[in-house]
Amino acid sequence: MFTTTNQNTIVIRNYIILAATIMFASMGLTDTFLSPTRAGQQNRLDSYGQVISAGMVAYGQQLGR
Repeated sequence: MFTTTNQNTIVIRNYIILAATIMFASMGLTDTFLSPTRAGQQNRLDSYGQVISAGMVAYGQQLGR
């Protein structure tokens, strides 16, 4: 009985695999974006963004001359 497969068992199996994949991916993304180490580094990341933006503006002004 368990060795026979039909369309319903394939759909249910694929649904379970998809649901588990989405659950694990969402948990991983949540841990990535809400981790305390990343929150502690956010100020430093913002500072790097400002430095890079200023460098790009200066480079763009040099190209315009």
